[in-house]
Amino acid sequence: MKGDTGENLIGMLERRLDAVVYRAKFVATVFAARQFVNHGHVLVNGKRVNIPSYRVKEGDVIEVREKSKQMAAILEAVQLTERDVPDYLEVDHSKLVAKFVRTPGLSDVPYPVIMEPNLVIEFYAQN
Repeated sequence: MKGDTGENLIGMLERRLDAVVYRAKFVATVFAARQFVNHGHVLVNGKRVNIPSYRVKEGDVIEVREKSKQMAAILEAVQLTERDVPDYLEVDHSKLVAKFVRTPGLSDVPYPVIMEPNLVIEFYAQN
């Protein structure tokens, strides 16, 4: 990919389906997001996807399956106030639907710690 390698890395990580499900606040943790997708509770553009590493594209609509909308874990996660939904997602929690608007950059992603992707890239470039 052309461009800043660190920005590209963050963009690719945040385009993973499990990351989008977590950022949309459909589940409480990243680990729960992976399991939630793996168990087939998520639709992408109306089709069931159960691969956590599935790469979401701009404009894709991600939603919770109708059968899964009453799960206690989802209802609790939506109520959490400790984190906000980032700007690159449009989320309707009443319908449990999210739209991936754009690929985020490092400054768009609400990480709990300061992250330096260039150090990660440098480490893997040496190995």
